[in-house]
Amino acid sequence: MSLLPDFGIFTMGLWSVGLGAIGAAVTGIVLANTDLFLSKPEKATLEFLEEIELKTLGSEQKTFKAGELWKKNGAVVMAVRRPG
Repeated sequence: MSLLPDFGIFTMGLWSVGLGAIGAAVTGIVLANTDLFLSKPEKATLEFLEEIELKTLGSEQKTFKAGELWKKNGAVVMAVRRPG
């Protein structure tokens, strides 16, 4: 009969928590630095871009179709989809 407590279960628990933390850190690093699990972006067609409604900034609110930008003159268009 020993007066010292058995630390075997405590040690095993520390190893489990430690390995779990290492696994979570490695998984987080892989997910943050790669695009393995992200969906691939779709290329926007000209027809889709022409139908987008644009709004002006400032005090006078004007709404128009994006196709109006390049009907008479050329235009450079960059389409960005914000998350959310």
